[in-house]
Amino acid sequence: MSAITLLFLALSVLSVFVVAAVVIGREAHRLDGVAPRAVYDMDEATTYVADRLPPNSQARLTYEELKKMLVLHMRWLQEKGLQPVDVIDRRQNPDWEVVVGEESLTAYLLGQAEGARIDLLDDVDVVHVVREHLNYFDAIGAIGPSASSSER
Repeated sequence: MSAITLLFLALSVLSVFVVAAVVIGREAHRLDGVAPRAVYDMDEATTYVADRLPPNSQARLTYEELKKMLVLHMRWLQEKGLQPVDVIDRRQNPDWEVVVGEESLTAYLLGQAEGARIDLLDDVDVVHVVREHLNYFDAIGAIGPSASSSER
């Protein structure tokens, strides 16, 4: 091979490497600033919560009632503006904080249970459902740190 051919081959390889490095670096930087998407699956959430409820609550709640409670929880989140209308990439570190209290959510679910035809034999079941549903959100990466966290 001639020296000119080797020179063009070396420049081609170098050009491809530079373009690839720039594109990969730019995308890595962009993805670093975007929160990973949390995918909520109703069936998975229902199973997750049902498996982690105390035995007494498991005996009192059916899967259908549990699923209705989770739907009510999601509606409550939507009313509070915490459930996006569509899937979009959002930047991390928002300039606003949202605190979701278990007490207000539990009170909401207790109030909505009768209208949703959920026969609650013990109100403590709602407390357990709320706690485990929030744990499911944490497990899929859908919520941030707790308000009592020292990372403020």
